[in-house]
Amino acid sequence: MPRNFQRISSTDSVRRAQEHYYGAAPGPTGAALEFDVLGDEEIAFIQARDSFYMASVSEDGWPYMQHRGGRAGFLHVMGSHTLAFADYRGNRQLLSTGNLASNDRVALFLMDYPRRERLKILGHAKIEDARQHGEMVTRLAGPEIQKLVERIFFINVVAFDWNCSQHIIPRFTAEQVREAVAPLQQRIAELEAALARKGT
Repeated sequence: MPRNFQRISSTDSVRRAQEHYYGAAPGPTGAALEFDVLGDEEIAFIQARDSFYMASVSEDGWPYMQHRGGRAGFLHVMGSHTLAFADYRGNRQLLSTGNLASNDRVALFLMDYPRRERLKILGHAKIEDARQHGEMVTRLAGPEIQKLVERIFFINVVAFDWNCSQHIIPRFTAEQVREAVAPLQQRIAELEAALARKGT
């Protein structure tokens, strides 16, 4: 069972807050282990996602949260504790890229709204210039968008944790809604055709 997330996040300030409100500070403390290993459940969950949120911290200490989206599986699992994704030409702010130059720590938040599941990941990120890694660009991006890739993010996973489903409001993509209503639309079409036949 992965325990690094609690070890990393249970700082003295966090434990004091837990004790103040709940009378106890649960979970392990101390230095983190080398890394948590992604299991089959985590890998399948990551590969099914079409978006995630990534937080970094600036050299002035300000947090920044960035949304990343693409086809399901665009966040690639490269190994038992390594993730990678292609970063494309955008608004040229490069806030995450700049932040990670001074502090390589990241937090990822992956959501499955229909199933009300979420996975939190902590890790260290490294950014490589895509022009120096053509083979990796081919692996991480489809041929129609490879020319837009400017950077490649590699994330060494240190810890992860699953959240409970409490307070997650189910949300569905347009494609998921179309799939759900398709049988109803088919049935409506059949009934309309039957009514039309009776009327002739």
